[in-house]
Amino acid sequence: MNTGSHERNPDLVWAKLCEEATHVIAQEPILASYVYNCILNHRSLASALSVILANKLADEVMSAVSLRELFEEAFESAPTLIVAASADIRAVYERDAATSTYLPVVLYLKGFQSIQVHRLANYLWTHSRKALASFIQSRNSEVFAVDIHPGCTLGMGIMFDHATGIVIGETCVIDDDVSILQHVTLGGTGNEQGDRHPKVRSGVLISAGAKVLGNIEIGSGSKIGAGSVVLSDVRPHTTVVGVPAREIGKCEADSPAKTMDQSLDSH
Repeated sequence: MNTGSHERNPDLVWAKLCEEATHVIAQEPILASYVYNCILNHRSLASALSVILANKLADEVMSAVSLRELFEEAFESAPTLIVAASADIRAVYERDAATSTYLPVVLYLKGFQSIQVHRLANYLWTHSRKALASFIQSRNSEVFAVDIHPGCTLGMGIMFDHATGIVIGETCVIDDDVSILQHVTLGGTGNEQGDRHPKVRSGVLISAGAKVLGNIEIGSGSKIGAGSVVLSDVRPHTTVVGVPAREIGKCEADSPAKTMDQSLDSH
């Protein structure tokens, strides 16, 4: 598995996307106009993502043109957003058994797209544009069925597999190289104020339907079993499962997020 600089080099990722787009057009001419508009008519990943995401989010309140300008502004002001997007593309390519090329990640996978929309919302939130950030969050929820508070901090190499029903609270922090499946909640335990949401460290896999609640730490390289309810800290490189979750053993893999193995280690 390649975890080197290639996964965070936007130019290399962009070159691969253009190569794949050309191949798809040759195979499926009926998609030519769409693929040209999304990929080959652009000079960079930033430009392409601006168009793809703006067209997804546009509604009667905000046009695709206005949204594209917002994305372009954010990408120009904060180039790390595109570095992060490149890492997210690689994350899906490497971890999703159903994905063998980059292009479908960018064009079709709402997990990837919702993460990039959140990155815009977080950029606006941290640049004193909270009303607009909240609007972007609302559209993200409506379009992709993913509800991430704009204040949430995301690292790079994040994968939302299937993505539907993911809910993440304001003070949640998710470090690099984390994988989260559908219907996961990273939330609070009530109406408390302040720092009240989970801190998810690198390499963590949170399986389908898990609920992780409160200002707790999910240690690096740990695994949370499907349907579990986690209410207390999880030690690094351990597997927890159940309601409430309990530790059942060590994780066999150094980074469960990358193996995507939801089976339960019990030794």
